[in-house]
Amino acid sequence: MDAGITFGRAVLSCTLLLLALQVCSGAVIVKVTPTIEVIKGETAQLPCTHTVTPSAASSIVVEWYIEDLDANRKRVAFSQGGQSKTDGDTPLSSRSSIGEDFTLTITSVQPSDEYKFYCQVTAGPAGVNEAATELKVFFAPEKPELTKPSSQAIYVDQASSSEIGRCVTRNGHPQPRIIWFKDDQPLPEVKDREQKTYMVPSVVKESSGLFTLHSKLYMNPTKADKDSEFYCIVEYKMPGGQVKQKKSDSTKINLNYPSESATFSLVNTAPVKEGDTVTMKCETDGNPQPEFEFTKDGKSIPGESGMLVLKSVKRTDAGEYLCTATDFDNLEADLSGKISLAVAYIDPVSVTPTEPQVVMFGDKVEWQCKTKGSAPHTVQWKKGSEVLSQDGTLSIQEVSYEKAGQYMCVGAVPSVPGLESHATVNLTVKGKPMIETPGIGEVAKEGDMVTLKCASYGFPAPQFTWKPAGKESVMVEGNKVVSSVTLKATPEIMKSGVSCEVNNEHGKDQKMIAVALKRAANNNADRADAQQGGSSSVVIAVVVCVLLLLLLVALIYFLNKKDKLPCGKKDKKEMASGEVNNDIVVEMKTEKANEESGLLKKRPSTEQ
Repeated sequence: MDAGITFGRAVLSCTLLLLALQVCSGAVIVKVTPTIEVIKGETAQLPCTHTVTPSAASSIVVEWYIEDLDANRKRVAFSQGGQSKTDGDTPLSSRSSIGEDFTLTITSVQPSDEYKFYCQVTAGPAGVNEAATELKVFFAPEKPELTKPSSQAIYVDQASSSEIGRCVTRNGHPQPRIIWFKDDQPLPEVKDREQKTYMVPSVVKESSGLFTLHSKLYMNPTKADKDSEFYCIVEYKMPGGQVKQKKSDSTKINLNYPSESATFSLVNTAPVKEGDTVTMKCETDGNPQPEFEFTKDGKSIPGESGMLVLKSVKRTDAGEYLCTATDFDNLEADLSGKISLAVAYIDPVSVTPTEPQVVMFGDKVEWQCKTKGSAPHTVQWKKGSEVLSQDGTLSIQEVSYEKAGQYMCVGAVPSVPGLESHATVNLTVKGKPMIETPGIGEVAKEGDMVTLKCASYGFPAPQFTWKPAGKESVMVEGNKVVSSVTLKATPEIMKSGVSCEVNNEHGKDQKMIAVALKRAANNNADRADAQQGGSSSVVIAVVVCVLLLLLLVALIYFLNKKDKLPCGKKDKKEMASGEVNNDIVVEMKTEKANEESGLLKKRPSTEQ
């Protein structure tokens, strides 16, 4: 009996368990995006989808929770039966909402919003399930700033490392990192202060949730680091797995190290000549530069900061210059240098004769020019840009008024650009005046005012006389004197012109200047050309006719000599016995008469 009861109870329990399993066989599946990445200040959307078996849509509740670092959960929003609500006591209360598709939207995302979010779906008898998503917030940090320590210069081979620089980058998220570079090569990140090169980093999390990073670089530099450039970069992450960098400005360290050698050099690149400014520079391979002393022939010469400047040097400044320095950090080093300075020069040119020359028109004149220089030189005679002589002698055999003026002797050293010496002489040509061929004065109509010019060579300066006279002005143009007169173009002037007469103690000259109407002059020229053309045509026609006539006479004479013409006795009888109009009989008795008769017979046809 007891066994049967026990068995019955067991069967009943199994039956009830099977029924319970059948009721709970429903499933809830929740899907979310595992990670959501967003830039600070933008909007984040966290989607949530679910599947319930069997369907229990009327009883589904969707809730969003956040979990803090202590694993404590707090609901921020929920949706049930088509109604959604945001919880009011969370950090996201004013910036979050849940949509009809159960997506949680967070506006103006901040670094403090980096939580693990849970989307929980409750479906009554179907059960409960959830899925987690993480919100990642990114923000690019500012460009790093590199500053040098305010302490004095760094000395090489010190017992301890010295601070090289400080790098700071602000407002980044997630926490970035700082990398130091020397000459474009990254330095290993070392924090052990026992090493010669190490970094001291520090991180500050601002109230905004952003990170500010500081890093100090310490080194024990060597002389090889004197020209090295240091800088830092900040490396940070952005959405999509991007890794970006920002670079600071570069800097060099103020490194002190002892001098080992010295150099003394001439700054001037071109050959030095008298009158130049000469600059000599003395420096060592140490830092800072020591004091320098300059000497020449054992005498001290003042310099400044390793620079020796000689202004307007002379040939006496040539010679050997010595620079000497003393570095107390390396007293055994030989810190000296020498420069042998050469100064090119040319003596002032001497001209013989030195005084201005006054010669008569047509006479001869000659000058000699000489100089000396520190190198092979040339001597040239010039008038303006024209080179007249290359051997130092200028000889003019027959001077004319055009030859008068200023001549220059130029001495130069071709191997030293700009090294020249000059001297000038003046030539005056005496003689009677000579008037240049004057132009024609033109007026629009008779009675107008006209200005005429008369230019004359001669020395002493000629005196001008205008006939008839007018308003006169005189000016000098080079080697000639020009007189201008303004007067009225009277009928007499239009007919005879105006006389320009010049004279000085050596003689005189005179020219007539015609005055004509502008239009009349053109018309007369046209008529003259037409008349000349007509006359030429007539002369040509007459010459051609005469030549033809001569040829005809010669032909008739030739034919008559050969008895080719019918002018015999028979012809004479026929002509005598024949009837002639007007009772005129022509008898030809000689050969000459025959020739004349032939000419008479031919004339009518020629004149046609």
